[in-house]
Amino acid sequence: METPTPKILVFSTEKISDPALDLAGLLKLHYSPTVHTIVLPCSSAVRPGWILHAFEKGFAGVFIAADGSDCPYGESCIEKTSKIVEKAHVLMREKGIPTERLKMAAVCSVCAELFVNQMKLFAGELSGERINE
Repeated sequence: METPTPKILVFSTEKISDPALDLAGLLKLHYSPTVHTIVLPCSSAVRPGWILHAFEKGFAGVFIAADGSDCPYGESCIEKTSKIVEKAHVLMREKGIPTERLKMAAVCSVCAELFVNQMKLFAGELSGERINE
């Protein structure tokens, strides 16, 4: 029997990472249909509570497609987003959720292949015994 593909929630940014997701579709690069996306202006807008809510709603993993140094809203975006991830990790540990179920990576506007590879790798990790509860 085949292992079901885990549901992944992606927080993507409208000016940087979301165009990469669109480009993946245009290039017919395939990743799981169980990947769901929420588009935000900046990755530092994600809140730790949203991440926990995603896990409560049945998502196996959360992926933040961060702007990196390309963020149009400020140079400190990656540091702010990293602090949000750190806060989420604390809350996840308190609730017994493995921190490996939250990933963050910079995804630029033309990084369609990188994004698809990240989704495939993350889905594989989430399907493995190491991360499953």
